[in-house]
Amino acid sequence: MENNILSTLTSEEKRFLKVETYSPKQIVFKEGERCEVISIVISGGVQITSYSFSGKEVIFNTLSKNQIFGNNLVFSSDPTYKGNVIPNSKTTLVHIKKEDLITLLSSNKKFLEEYLKIQSDFGKELNSQIKLFSIDSAKERFEYYLFINKNEISYKSVSNLAHKLNLKRETLSRLLSKLEKENVIERSLHKIIKTN
Repeated sequence: MENNILSTLTSEEKRFLKVETYSPKQIVFKEGERCEVISIVISGGVQITSYSFSGKEVIFNTLSKNQIFGNNLVFSSDPTYKGNVIPNSKTTLVHIKKEDLITLLSSNKKFLEEYLKIQSDFGKELNSQIKLFSIDSAKERFEYYLFINKNEISYKSVSNLAHKLNLKRETLSRLLSKLEKENVIERSLHKIIKTN
């Protein structure tokens, strides 16, 4: 059950943790519901989804083992979930209530440092995403994504990667084939590596 932030807690402090296991597709939190906890994925994973005005499902984020959510909402001026939090497989989460989180942050320096690191990394990732989506050219957007991932991308499928890049699957598929023919990248089943 341990990850970096949880491993900083003493056995006494672990009383603040609430561990729950969810079934696939079970709604953990509903869009518009007030966020009163931070949640850490211990196993499995969750998607944060909503619907467009036309009724199309939109996946905002996919979180897997050791990732945290709710941490950017719980202290905000509008602490409501912006989408439904739904497990994509059998999933175990650890929840920490806001008031207990404040206690841990004020009494455990190592926990505080790990929490601030998570917040800082999230800010850096958000800035990278904003820059990524501001690039119009599909080729430049892909090359920037490759660059921020140190020239090596692990991915589940072309569709999944296209979603991360906010590109059409067909556009990305054609681009990958072209870059592969030009020997700019090498592609295996779940990995893309820049070759030059």
